[in-house]
Amino acid sequence: MRLAPLAWFCALAACGAVQPAPEAARARMVEEQIAARGVRDPAVLAAMREVPRHLFVRPSDRAEAYDDHPLPIGHGQTISQPYIVALMTELARPRPGHVALEVGTGSGYQAAVLSRIVRRVYTIELLEPLARTAERRLADLGYRNVTVRAGDGYNGWPEAAPFDIILVTASAPDIPPPLVKQLKAGGRMVVPVGAQDDVQELRVVEKTADGSLDIRSTIPVRFVPLLRRPNG
Repeated sequence: MRLAPLAWFCALAACGAVQPAPEAARARMVEEQIAARGVRDPAVLAAMREVPRHLFVRPSDRAEAYDDHPLPIGHGQTISQPYIVALMTELARPRPGHVALEVGTGSGYQAAVLSRIVRRVYTIELLEPLARTAERRLADLGYRNVTVRAGDGYNGWPEAAPFDIILVTASAPDIPPPLVKQLKAGGRMVVPVGAQDDVQELRVVEKTADGSLDIRSTIPVRFVPLLRRPNG
């Protein structure tokens, strides 16, 4: 009888098969899924090796934590595949002195990766249960330079602006003007743009010294939609 993947995994566990240690699984993830696909920034690769993705997914999904695909985290949301997290981080060009804004906290994984590179991360999640869970998880794991807020990320975080980096981890039909306003001159925003039920474009938005925008598309992606509060 052929077993479904989960049953096969459980059968192996029952027979005493040993799963790779998380550190080894992360190292393999970085080598085979991320560096092999062109991500080169040493700081990004180091952060991806360090942050324990298996602690940012549901316990039932931990056997798949280092596979290269999204996983559900509840409330209709997902944690992005590792390659996309690494690519978006590299496209933002993070540096140690930077202050970053993330729109769409989700499980907190992207914020944790960014926090290993930049000075301070502010992250906003519309769904309060996810925001509170991510806040506790990040605190318990020692990510002291991350601040979580439950709120409408489309409007950004004006009192903490301007930001060197803005990462939007949900798709918007257009580039949110409030986020453009909060981006520092010389800063970079990475945002998926497109219709909710279609493939989106991952865009890099760079604000020049005179305030104009240099926008380029990178790869096709598919993200959950950027949710808004009613009359938000």
